[in-house]
Amino acid sequence: MLENIQNIDISKMNMETLTERILDWTINSGIKLLIGLIVISLGFKIIKKIVKYFTVFLEKREVDITLIKFSKSLITGALKIVLVMSTFAYWGMNLTGLAALVASAGVAVGLALQGSLSNFAGGFIILLLRPFKVGDYIQAAGYEGLVEQIGLFYTTLVSVDNKEILIPNGILSNGSLINYSAKETRRVDLKFGVGYEADILHVRRVLRDIVDRHELIIDYPEPFVGLIEHADSSLNFVVRVWCKTPDYWTIYFDLLEQVKIRFDEEQISIPYPQLDVHLNK
Repeated sequence: MLENIQNIDISKMNMETLTERILDWTINSGIKLLIGLIVISLGFKIIKKIVKYFTVFLEKREVDITLIKFSKSLITGALKIVLVMSTFAYWGMNLTGLAALVASAGVAVGLALQGSLSNFAGGFIILLLRPFKVGDYIQAAGYEGLVEQIGLFYTTLVSVDNKEILIPNGILSNGSLINYSAKETRRVDLKFGVGYEADILHVRRVLRDIVDRHELIIDYPEPFVGLIEHADSSLNFVVRVWCKTPDYWTIYFDLLEQVKIRFDEEQISIPYPQLDVHLNK
């Protein structure tokens, strides 16, 4: 088809001959070009439906959501490449020559796409080792958020204030990260300061009563309440309780609020740093 266009020598043709050649190309090759474009357009739509049905099939089989989304990206890309290459072959393009050209430029392309290839490999490593999955809350590469999607090259996080964060898979697979959702339970650690004049036994009983009354705090491991430090301006108590991971922040904020209310009711003072200045005349 492309050779037919190159063989047309306009300088040696009159208008009638040129019209005939253009008409001949339109009938023979132009229609072929149009059919190829239609095939690509329809093929992309069919691929979209195939991937959708495949995704539904995996979901019914209760396959992990991380694997589903990664497979969706991989299959979509592979099918589109096959479709486009098949269309090129239908148009009469020399795919053997194209393959040789790609092979000869492999080294240069590899160097140019070194980062992308690293991210692509990192995606497979994440999928294989499973350091996190979709729905986990992680901290990595200086960012933290809820894992929304693990793609071929990037992992998408959503921050607590609903910002979308894209982190290359190569960085995630080679760097350190914290997965806050990996375990079913977490420990909440809080520190409360009281004045030196306070009755420490009374303070400990109040804190323990607050802990025992909270419905979301689990009994095992056993909660701990104790005096941890004689600080410059206060006696510091530590409260360590265990809970289910999704309840972490609920308990964290509840304890902060309830301790302040109970300390006010029990007339337990919460000191603040003070500075005494002495002036000599």
